[in-house]
Amino acid sequence: MFNAFFERVGIDAVVVPMEVSERNYPSFLRVLFQAENVRGALVTVPHKRATVDLLDDYSMAVRIAGACNAIVRRPDGTLYGELFDGAGFVRGLERWGFNPSGARCLIVGSGGVGAAMAAALAGAKAKSICLSDISVSSAESLASRLKQHFDAVDVLVGSNDPAGYDLVVNGSPLGMRSDDPLPVDVRRLAPATLVADAVMKQDITPLLREASARGCKIQLGREMLFEQAPLYLDFFGLGSYSSDELRPEV
Repeated sequence: MFNAFFERVGIDAVVVPMEVSERNYPSFLRVLFQAENVRGALVTVPHKRATVDLLDDYSMAVRIAGACNAIVRRPDGTLYGELFDGAGFVRGLERWGFNPSGARCLIVGSGGVGAAMAAALAGAKAKSICLSDISVSSAESLASRLKQHFDAVDVLVGSNDPAGYDLVVNGSPLGMRSDDPLPVDVRRLAPATLVADAVMKQDITPLLREASARGCKIQLGREMLFEQAPLYLDFFGLGSYSSDELRPEV
């Protein structure tokens, strides 16, 4: 998406994919930014959490979520981190007519993307956020950080039962593999519930397919990417654009 856009509008930049093991990531990142023509980096799983300790400074979103998905090298050579997953996710909800303010939300997964979504929903004045994760300690740690910054939002750690929520979000990796179980029991979904998935390996994930069959509105994972794309470009100093300009031409 980015490279096609850069070519279309004449931006002298390129995104280069690099696969790095968790063991080599810290040393790799330090070497990467020794290159004079590397302006920044987009970070994805499994490195979003590990990145935080490798930065010189970072945003409040990174502090709350404990994860980072964008790094920029500042003029003095220091590395500054930001987290746009949550902002992109909420912008996607609002684009398609869902107002997070006052909403009852269930988020499955408290890792990098789930934490970003939770922080953004809290910032958008959700009424309540229930965090569900196989790692209870991870969910409890995130809940504690959210409560410190958003005392008006009812934050709790609970089960993945989707009944009674306005918004149900899969912020976990479930759905990346064909044999993954569904993150929630879709039989418990009400048709009025909006179901969103962060997984982008395919547009219609098994969760979204089953939710749609039950009459639920759905939000694809790619919406989060499209809506945070302009935030990335502004962060890297490449100009201000709308998400419509960044969406692939068809």
